[in-house]
Amino acid sequence: MDFEGKTVIITGAGKGIGRTTAKLLAERGAQIVGLSRTRETLESLSEEIGARYVVADFADAAAVRSAMKEAGTCDYLVNCAGINVLETVLGMTDAGCDAVLNVNLRASLICAQEFALARVAAGGGGAIVNISSIAGHRGFNEHVCYAASKAGMEGATRVLAKELGPHGIRVVAIAPTITMTELAAVAWTDPAKSEPMMVRHPLGRFAEPEDVARAVAMALSDDAAMITGSVISVDGGFLAV
Repeated sequence: MDFEGKTVIITGAGKGIGRTTAKLLAERGAQIVGLSRTRETLESLSEEIGARYVVADFADAAAVRSAMKEAGTCDYLVNCAGINVLETVLGMTDAGCDAVLNVNLRASLICAQEFALARVAAGGGGAIVNISSIAGHRGFNEHVCYAASKAGMEGATRVLAKELGPHGIRVVAIAPTITMTELAAVAWTDPAKSEPMMVRHPLGRFAEPEDVARAVAMALSDDAAMITGSVISVDGGFLAV
């Protein structure tokens, strides 16, 4: 899984899974173009791994499209930017629904489209990885819009794979379980909350950002040359039991 000479666009690269993925792929030789809405985190990533970056608000469709054009023609795309607004079905708001769907789903589709247009113009080839979630497969309280966004992303992954395959572009979705980013660690350190979820994982732990980053590297690499349109679960067996 050597990425020497390859360039990877990573959305949501400033924090969490996106940042960990950027660092892992940079260690393996890739040049990173990080996209995020927070300049400070992108600046620190640039200082750490020499990444190029573009600041963009992923709730703004025009800003996302402009950022992708500024990022330029690259070899790979990782759609990692995402948010959640915890709302019940009965308490769902228009603002919360719009925020989650626009950032998680619409922005990912725009990034995929702009990436693909640039790749096709360059002769084809390349790969896209969409970061989904087990929430797209199981019902969790207060996750109605988030679940819809991730299930939508997986449906789009199959269409992207079908339409872009003739151009040599592979598209894969990765569905992690709870991943212990800095933010998630705060939310899931309470045993009363974490234990009922933990016992549903045969491996007996939640994912670390590095677990997801390694799966991204595998999916992008030539070792996965025959994998497209698939959803790869990085869930410690959660969906299997």
